[in-house]
Amino acid sequence: MRITLAQTDAALGDLDGNLKRAERVVAEAVDNDSDLVVFPELSLSGYQIGDVPQDLSLSPDDPRLLRISQRAGGAGVLLGFPEAGGHGLHTYNSAGYYEGGQLVHTHRKLYLPTYSTFEERKHFLPGQHSRAYGVRGGRHRAATLICNDAWQPQVAFLSVQDGAHLLLVPANSAQSMSPERYDSKEYWRNITTFYGRLYQLFVVFVNRVGVEGGLTFWGGSHVVDPWGEVVGECGEGPEAEETCTIDIDLADVRRRRRDIPLVREARLGLLRREIDRLLDEGGDL
Repeated sequence: MRITLAQTDAALGDLDGNLKRAERVVAEAVDNDSDLVVFPELSLSGYQIGDVPQDLSLSPDDPRLLRISQRAGGAGVLLGFPEAGGHGLHTYNSAGYYEGGQLVHTHRKLYLPTYSTFEERKHFLPGQHSRAYGVRGGRHRAATLICNDAWQPQVAFLSVQDGAHLLLVPANSAQSMSPERYDSKEYWRNITTFYGRLYQLFVVFVNRVGVEGGLTFWGGSHVVDPWGEVVGECGEGPEAEETCTIDIDLADVRRRRRDIPLVREARLGLLRREIDRLLDEGGDL
């Protein structure tokens, strides 16, 4: 599988401009025989949507999103956008996966940060479900973890138990505001290599670049293989807007899990029933 990491900037509030940027990147990826194009979190709206007076939310089956998928031909596309809830009352921080001009799956971010400069919980409703889904015509399975979702090990575990061979992690990770305490790049590398090694699958991390408000996004998009090795990466820094195309062999997942079988099927049905029960009672996942 050939994967394009679309490490793009986003113009806050400029849906039309960001959609055109996405169409252009997808066209270039298709010309490069890419099988999958992954964009960052909220790539079509920008991050700080609370600073924009107009409604930026889109329906997952918006014709403009389907047109991008149609332009991709047989390639899959993961796009990040504010999702308009079907009943019109709520907005979600979502990533839609598209193939063949059709919506395949929508993941709504589960864990919305509300601390320091992050105010997502003020503008979005958290998602309530996380499932793996078919990619490449259903031949493989992927799961989406949007940024802070990937900091919750239980979500990655459930994704693997649901059959994921790929973890797609679109992010809006800014440079640390406390560099003396932690480095954003180091933290993310620790997370992605840990998941790749422990869950024995490919991890595709795609972070945005650019400056928005008081946040500077550093890029550093990369792919980790089932041995926990970084097998391809983009540049770093707010100006590092670029696409990186990386070839991977998903058969490596099966080989890795067969040779050293760390991943075992858990009682997934029981786990999901318990999670659904907690959510019905108003708890958090």
